[in-house]
Amino acid sequence: MQNEVNTKINGLFLQIKTFNLAKKLKEIPKSDRPREKLKRKGVHALSNQELLMIILGRGISGIDVRSLANTILKEVEKDPENVNIERLESIKGIGLAKASQILASFEFAKRYLIKEGIRIQRAEDVLKLVEDIRNKKQEYFITFTLNGASNLIERRTVFIGTVTESIIHPREIFADAITDRASGIIFVHNHPMDNPQPSNVDITITKRLCEVAKLLGIEVIDHIIISKDDFFSFQSEGLLNKKEN
Repeated sequence: MQNEVNTKINGLFLQIKTFNLAKKLKEIPKSDRPREKLKRKGVHALSNQELLMIILGRGISGIDVRSLANTILKEVEKDPENVNIERLESIKGIGLAKASQILASFEFAKRYLIKEGIRIQRAEDVLKLVEDIRNKKQEYFITFTLNGASNLIERRTVFIGTVTESIIHPREIFADAITDRASGIIFVHNHPMDNPQPSNVDITITKRLCEVAKLLGIEVIDHIIISKDDFFSFQSEGLLNKKEN
């Protein structure tokens, strides 16, 4: 009997809690709710929490969208450079669908923001754009396509895994560069073992890619290998084929 009473009390408490959370959101004047605020003031007027609220769309049973967004924001701020599915799914109320929705939104924004008005003239300019792979446990092979004014056209992750001659094929590397009508291309990959010095395979792959690029009329500007705390530039070390006059 007592257990039945406790169950009913707990159920009633949950209903009251849910009602109060929902009420808090409804108490916000309509003009200041995230979507209406975005329309009236523009997206830049929204806080990070409000942006997440719009991405989420709604809360879940027992957690309103504002509280859920706040919880997610706190988790993201712990390590913003390494937000992934696993971390998001560890949050109560976030399953694969919502985690994917959030992560896809972040990636979509990153792909557009990263190339806006960016000019690459030296290795250090590239390093700012690949901080996200410094601590990866797998090798990431990334390409940057550039126009004739050295402005970034696109960054692409071509391959994830162990870099070998058989896997890094010029066809996959240069297909997008041709589509971009790129004048130049930069290769970047990371060494998880924290030693940026090129291996014999790295040198062979770079030479092969340079030969193909020459045939296509695309300049290989650099191949940069990064580790956790250091980097190696083929261009700076004079290991790229010199451009003929």
